[in-house]
Amino acid sequence: MPLATTRRAGLVDQVIEQMREAITGGEWPVGQRIPPEPELVTALGVGRNTVREAVRALAHAGLLEVRQGDGTFVRATSELSGAVRRLCGSELREVLQVRRTLEVEGARLAAEVRTEEELRKLTRLLDERDAALATKHWERLVERDTAFHLLLVQCSHNSLLAQLYQGLTEAIRASVAATVDTTIELDDHVSHRDLLDAVRDGDAAKAAAEAGEFLEVLIARHAE
Repeated sequence: MPLATTRRAGLVDQVIEQMREAITGGEWPVGQRIPPEPELVTALGVGRNTVREAVRALAHAGLLEVRQGDGTFVRATSELSGAVRRLCGSELREVLQVRRTLEVEGARLAAEVRTEEELRKLTRLLDERDAALATKHWERLVERDTAFHLLLVQCSHNSLLAQLYQGLTEAIRASVAATVDTTIELDDHVSHRDLLDAVRDGDAAKAAAEAGEFLEVLIARHAE
């Protein structure tokens, strides 16, 4: 390979990594349009072709979406999440089935190995989630509910399981948003208090059952 080509490939890889860090670090949130090409050229100190190659690579990986005439938007925070979005699309039932598989085991392990600090964080997130429900602050409800499930799986202390689940963050958030029914009575909404109690009590079987039960209901509700 010619030296100039080698250097160029290395430069593109560096730009890809810088842009990926802006996405995964939250500097460019999901759904937001990234800076236009001229700004990226200036900020990154590279040529237009290098930026274009990096954008194409990240779009192919599912992290970015190029909308002709509108700009380039953040689609996902990881290649795994981007792949899930491509595979599942709007198939809510499929996302819920995958969630059930991961969350049941995550809850079971969390009940066995969670720390007191993790329990306090789980409790705080659930309190904030329920407060949002009580005030019908739906956007915050979705945010806190998603964060609760993410932390619960992290409390499993199984790094591979946690990474797999983390990679599905956007799909999980979308599924939470899609299953919040704003027309029913507040008392009829899903409660995770029994799940939290099971994790607190170290009851692995009950934690797994609680994690699976509400998802089974949602899956049945969205069955074809």
